[in-house]
Amino acid sequence: MTRPNENYAVRVVRRIRFVAIVAGTIMLLSACTVGPDYVKPSVETPPAYKEAEGGAKWQIAQPKDDVIRGAWWELFNDPQLNALEAQVVISNQNIAVAEAQYRQALALVQAARAGYFPTVGVNGSATRSRTPFTSGGSSGSSRTSSSAGAVNNFLVSGNASWEPDIWGKVRRTVEANEASAQASAADLASIRLSAQTALAQDYFQLCALDAQKKLFAATVSAYQRFLDLTKNRYAGGVSSKADVLQADTQLKTTQAQAIALGVQRAQLEHAIAMLIGKSASVFSIPETPLSLTPPTIPVSVPSVLLERRPDIAAAERLAAAANAQIGVAEAAYYPNISLTATGGFEGSQLSNWLIWPNRLWSIGAAAAETVFDAGLRSAQTAQARAAYDASVASYRQAVLTGFQEVEDNLAALRLLEEEAMAQDEAVKSARQSLQVSINQYKAGTISALNIITVQTIALNDEQTAVGIAGQRMTASVLLISALGGGWDTSELKRAGDGR
Repeated sequence: MTRPNENYAVRVVRRIRFVAIVAGTIMLLSACTVGPDYVKPSVETPPAYKEAEGGAKWQIAQPKDDVIRGAWWELFNDPQLNALEAQVVISNQNIAVAEAQYRQALALVQAARAGYFPTVGVNGSATRSRTPFTSGGSSGSSRTSSSAGAVNNFLVSGNASWEPDIWGKVRRTVEANEASAQASAADLASIRLSAQTALAQDYFQLCALDAQKKLFAATVSAYQRFLDLTKNRYAGGVSSKADVLQADTQLKTTQAQAIALGVQRAQLEHAIAMLIGKSASVFSIPETPLSLTPPTIPVSVPSVLLERRPDIAAAERLAAAANAQIGVAEAAYYPNISLTATGGFEGSQLSNWLIWPNRLWSIGAAAAETVFDAGLRSAQTAQARAAYDASVASYRQAVLTGFQEVEDNLAALRLLEEEAMAQDEAVKSARQSLQVSINQYKAGTISALNIITVQTIALNDEQTAVGIAGQRMTASVLLISALGGGWDTSELKRAGDGR
């Protein structure tokens, strides 16, 4: 004789087999992922940089060469710059914003991955109630009386629901969010590089101004000596009052120009304070006249630039995210399938509430398909495809911009080096001319106006030379930045999941 518990066990086994068959079928269907698989957009890369030929301040990097990595500013061998750059990542608020946005992107990845798993809930309730009942008499009349007593109801149950990712909507969403997170990581690197570049630029401009201030201090001292000489010659009746006034005017004008440099320096100092996250009121940099020359910068072939610039990497990752969104849009054409299950206990007495006969359960499946939406899904798919095309164009434009920036700064360094050599010769000639003119003035063969003219030319040549030196340092910084500043796409391999 078969016992009831054995019949129930058979039924349970059958149900488990049924669920296993359904789950297996769903897993097989889940292998289907709609939408195009991502292929990195093609871009045209030249074999070499045109402006790199004949450059004296860079070298073509070979596979075994030490390329720029990490703290690229250390190439300039300036301890004060190193100390300032170390504070950018820690205190710069724009970097803090980008870092928070990256963490938001990582959270979206985790949220999308939750779609792979079922949602499970637990319910519990306890109620006590009584209801009236109605009884009818033989005469057709009726009367209402109270129920015999109150009724208790105790319920505890668990429920689970799951939408299997048959058409790959969740997978495409995760793929899109992971690519977006990687783009956000590249944006963070790009903003960090931008802040570091801006700091180095401002620092070298400030050093160039300090060099000009040093030049003006020496020039004011020389002009003061010439004014004294002119006054002595005037007192001896050799020079005219006009000579004294001209020399004095030259001195006062130069002093005013020196004071004007202080305004520019203060503004650059304030800009540096902001970049390192400090108040301009409590930050200062001691005077540091520019004395550096551009370092030798390793330059790889153009194709490597695609792996070295974070802005290019971000644009490529956004293209990958847009491609995945096409699959998300196309998944809307297919039916949604959901599985639900509920189980628990319900009883009227607390003492025997959680016993086997009081069990309850249900299991089911549902499917829903949109048969008419007036072209909504078609429009959404077209929108996703257009967004992908736009992202591909943005990626290719970012590549072109990268090549342009590298070529611009290679050309700037090459031509500024030539200009510096020519300007140095001009400075030497101006100094010699000034010395000869002063000797002639002392001998009385030329007037003070001739001296003032030569002094003006000499000062302009000196200023130009200092300006070129500052431009060369700035161009070096910009070239390193254009080459990616030591960043590499290998940093994005795990950026999508935050590991």
